[in-house]
Amino acid sequence: MAREFYRKSMMASGVEGDDYTFGILMKGLCLTNRIGEGFKLLQLIKSRGVTPNTVVYNTLLHALCRNGKVGRARSLMSEMEEPNDVTFNILISGYCKEGNSVQPLVLLEKSFSLGFVPDIVTVTKVLEILCNAGSATEAAEVLERVESMGGSLDVVAYNTLIKGFCGVGKVKIGLHFLKQMESKGCLPNVDTYNALISGFCESRMLDLALDLFNDMKIDGIQWNFVTFDSLIRGLCSEGRIEDGFSILELMEESKEGSRGHIGPYNSIIYGLFKQNRFDEAAEFLTKMGNLFPRAVDRSLKILEHCKESIEDAKRVYDQMTDEGGIPSILVYDCLVHGFSQQGSIREAVELINEMIANNCFPIPSTFNAVITGFCRQGSVENALKLVEDITARGCAPNTETYRPLIDVLCRKGDLQKAMQIFREMVDKGILPDLFIWNSLLLCLSQERGVNKNILNIYDILQ
Repeated sequence: MAREFYRKSMMASGVEGDDYTFGILMKGLCLTNRIGEGFKLLQLIKSRGVTPNTVVYNTLLHALCRNGKVGRARSLMSEMEEPNDVTFNILISGYCKEGNSVQPLVLLEKSFSLGFVPDIVTVTKVLEILCNAGSATEAAEVLERVESMGGSLDVVAYNTLIKGFCGVGKVKIGLHFLKQMESKGCLPNVDTYNALISGFCESRMLDLALDLFNDMKIDGIQWNFVTFDSLIRGLCSEGRIEDGFSILELMEESKEGSRGHIGPYNSIIYGLFKQNRFDEAAEFLTKMGNLFPRAVDRSLKILEHCKESIEDAKRVYDQMTDEGGIPSILVYDCLVHGFSQQGSIREAVELINEMIANNCFPIPSTFNAVITGFCRQGSVENALKLVEDITARGCAPNTETYRPLIDVLCRKGDLQKAMQIFREMVDKGILPDLFIWNSLLLCLSQERGVNKNILNIYDILQ
């Protein structure tokens, strides 16, 4: 109707449209996603000897980027005589949305060269795309450049940068930016501290994480669920169960509480389980029934079914996870052992992957069950690949990990491969037990050159 009014009333009356008229028409076309007609309007404006203003171009650029046509928007930008800061905000944001980490920097540099500084929302998107790509140092350079050109910075931008450094393990640099933002009058918030606490926990600097936790109280920043959850998980993962219990008590006493999330309680179970305090872990699970009756009931059913029917246990597990439930290490461990003993190794491996995806890293006894299962089936290569995968993910193998591997290789008469695994084991500081010695000696006794092979073992141990 607006377009018809322009054509039949304004134009018919000899009233020429101006920049404001064309801006309104372009906005209407782009809001209704008539991008093709928007280009026709652009040509109409040009055909009348009028140079489309920046607002008209920016409106069309925004519509193109919103529809994922960032490359076409970039081409259209080259036609503009006077791009402005909004132009660059639109294009940079469009490329960031695509996950492109190169073009935003190119456009940012061009923007700077023309004296424009994109707004803080756009700058934060650039920081985020760089940090997600592991380029936190480059993100810091962008932040410094923006500041040097008079651009404003806020807590969200700093938080993005701090998370980026924590994500690549450079938590102390993240702490440096916390102090920097405070010195410039930009006050940190709970998200700032949560990022650093999580980073210090992942870097196993638990005392520094606790210091920050206490600093929050001093600075009047309210702890939230993420604060408690990150710290409890970090403490329990590193065996500091009593500290984990203390933080759990603070969480329960706070207004935040658990907010219905079972994660912190599963972290306590995980910590107890890692220390082989199985009875305490099971007792704690039962006590959780008052807070999480459905989850605990399902967990206890799975543990009971594992003794008789692993299929029934898996059925209850599937019901639990389909409803959004997060199992504890007790449930995972029980199912992995059950499937491994039954010979259903693929299912056991899938469960281990699910464990790790839920930040519940398996302890040696859990993945050793799968390795033993592979070895029973003679799938040594798969067992070795699993050892390699879990080691890369931070799970430390032990003597029981290598015992079935060396045994099955010796039974197959592959002494060379068994010796290679034995060497790798000793190089990692893992001592062989009597079973491994017996397997190697039995295999050696059936080989020629026994004395030479025994000397090889002696050399490895030296």
